[in-house]
Amino acid sequence: MDNTIPQTTPAAPKRPSRLTLLRDSDLWHSFRAHPSAIFAAALLALVALTAFLAPWITPQNPYDLAALELWNSEIPPIWEAGGQWPFVLGTDTQGRDILSAVLYGSRISLIIGFASVLLALAVGLALGLVAGYFGGWIDNVIMRVGDVLLSMPFILIAILITAIASASLPTGLKDVLAAPILIVAIAVPSWVQYARTVRASAMVEAKKEYVQAAKLIRVKPWRIMLHHILPNCLTPILVAATLNFGLAILSEATLSFLGVGMPPDQPSLGTLIRIGNQYLFSGLWWIVVFPSIQLCLIVLSVNMIGDWLRDALNPKLR
Repeated sequence: MDNTIPQTTPAAPKRPSRLTLLRDSDLWHSFRAHPSAIFAAALLALVALTAFLAPWITPQNPYDLAALELWNSEIPPIWEAGGQWPFVLGTDTQGRDILSAVLYGSRISLIIGFASVLLALAVGLALGLVAGYFGGWIDNVIMRVGDVLLSMPFILIAILITAIASASLPTGLKDVLAAPILIVAIAVPSWVQYARTVRASAMVEAKKEYVQAAKLIRVKPWRIMLHHILPNCLTPILVAATLNFGLAILSEATLSFLGVGMPPDQPSLGTLIRIGNQYLFSGLWWIVVFPSIQLCLIVLSVNMIGDWLRDALNPKLR
C-alpha cells in the first residue's frame, strides 16, 4: 500500500489590481496629504462635470438661436433688482442665459485645451524620441525647426495658422472646423517643449547598458524607443502636460477674445469674454464677469494640480 502523501503545488499569489496598486502608491498618499491638491481636483471635477452635463442641467441651449427670446435680454442676476428665474446669472443682449453659456463654453474650452495638449504631446514625444535616439542630422533638423518656432511669439504663430486656415476654407466650413483649427493652432508651437524634454532624456537612456543590449540582439528601434526609453521619460512629460493644459485653455481664450477663435454662435469662454467686454461700462457687468471667473477657476485648479504633481514626482523632495 502506497502511503506517500500527494504533493500539491502552492497556488500562485493573486496579483493586486491596478486600483489597489494606485491606492498603495506614494503618489496617492502624497495627494491625500496635500489639501490644496484635493481642493483643486475637486474644483476641476465639479467644473468638468457641470460642463459636460450642461444639456441636462441648464435652462436653455445657448447655441440654439431659435430658443433665444429678445424680451429676455439684459436681465440681471437673480439677486439683483429685476432678476428673473431661471436666469440665475442673468442674460446677455440677445436673451442668452449666462449660466448656460458659461457651462457650454467651459465644455468647448476644456475639449480644445485637452485635445491640443494631447496632439502636441503625441508630436513632441515622437519627434523627441527620434531626435534623441538617432541623433546626427535627424536631431539637427528637428531641433532647428523647434528653434524657429520658439523664436516667434506663441500667439502670433497661432493667429497665423488660424488666418491661413480661415482664408483657404470655404465660408460654410469656417465655423464647422473652428474647433479643429484652434486645436492645431495651439498644438503646433507647443510640441517643442515636449520634444526637447524627451530628447534630453532619450539621449541619456540611449547610452545605457540595457539599450545597448537591446541593440545587440537586434530589437527594432521603434520597440526600443517605446518599450525601453519612453517609460523613463514620462515623469517630466506628465508634469509639463498638466501645466500646459492650463496654458492651452488660456491660449484658446486669448484667440477667441481676439476674434480668431470660436464663432459667436458657438461661444467658448474667450468668445463670451470678448462679447461681454463690449458692455462692461454700460452696466451689464455680469456678461463678462462670470465667464472670466469660470476661466480663472479652471486655470487655477489645473495649475495647482500641476504644482502638486511636480513636487510629488520629484525624488529630491521625498
